[in-house]
Amino acid sequence: MLQRMSGVFIGAFFGTVFVVANAHAPLSPALGIALRVLAVLTFAGLLTLALRAGRLSRPADGAESPRADWFRGRFAFVVGAEAVLLIGGNLALRAAGAPEQTAVAWTALIVGLHFVALSAVWKRRSLAVPGLALTALGGTGLVMAATPAVTWVPFVSGVLSGVALLGGCAYAITHTYRSAVSPRPPAAQ
Repeated sequence: MLQRMSGVFIGAFFGTVFVVANAHAPLSPALGIALRVLAVLTFAGLLTLALRAGRLSRPADGAESPRADWFRGRFAFVVGAEAVLLIGGNLALRAAGAPEQTAVAWTALIVGLHFVALSAVWKRRSLAVPGLALTALGGTGLVMAATPAVTWVPFVSGVLSGVALLGGCAYAITHTYRSAVSPRPPAAQ
């Protein structure tokens, strides 16, 4: 469970970072603070629920076998490609004179594509949902950057992407917790 949940922890952490780093003007200062506090509290709640689920879960016969290779091979390729695209794309956008707000939009787009790719690598369709949301929010932000709505890009591509990540992680952790609290009865033989 620890291997599987480490991805959820990372997603929840970066979802929180997306919100904390981007909940600023043109939002009111009070709303920005409220969103930051809510994101941090959500992260703490998810972490607590995941740790509790870990303590409650017991390996059962026929349970999913550990996947020691989850963070090797194709995963490493996806993460390597993500890093190259994040850095290279942001450098290219900066060199082209794109507004600074495109950085968060590009980041959301690439992180979203990374989740979509990982959903195929790990055969976890649930990863595609936040992945597609981030991809759409990043793409929307890139389009918005060429309009007078450019000041809203951090909210759309940053805050909303953080909410999508936290929501996806909340789904995964809640599902894991429910399975731990009320495990399925053993199959009849």
